[in-house]
Amino acid sequence: MQTEYTGEEAWRKRAVAPAHAEDRRHRDRGLLAIGLFKLGKAIFFFALGLGAIHLLHKDLGDEVLRWAKDLRFDPEGKIITLILDKVDLIDDHRLKLISLGTFGYSALALTEGIGLMLEKVWAEYLTLTLTISFLPWELYELAHHPNWFRLSLLLINLAVLWYLLWLLRRKKADGAAH
Repeated sequence: MQTEYTGEEAWRKRAVAPAHAEDRRHRDRGLLAIGLFKLGKAIFFFALGLGAIHLLHKDLGDEVLRWAKDLRFDPEGKIITLILDKVDLIDDHRLKLISLGTFGYSALALTEGIGLMLEKVWAEYLTLTLTISFLPWELYELAHHPNWFRLSLLLINLAVLWYLLWLLRRKKADGAAH
């Protein structure tokens, strides 16, 4: 006769189940790291989208000057003047497009991150495809405007690409061996 556990006894039985412990040991740390990176990107781009919405119907030039004063920059300095020239090109319609694009990219990064953390093969292929698709643009930007930030992003994406290719090949070889 089998007895059913209720309450605290059931919780203890589930907490020490050997299958659960085995699953935890076999988690792929590389996918977890990439997934966390993608979730961080999702949060960052979501915040950018909110920032763009917050700036709708405001004078962007006044906002830049206020930030410059708050951060103790010279409001008539080169950097602030350059930013003001660029900000003049942004209208409410463009801010809406920026927010839409950043929210879309945030949703995509969130999907990648959750899928990778759950070790879903579709997420590995999605991340591989997106990483490959952005490489030409990253190389172009690095060639025309080289800096350490762009180089770092390129190297991170190449590492992600290499790891996912290695992992998918290993899974394919393991599947063929069985």
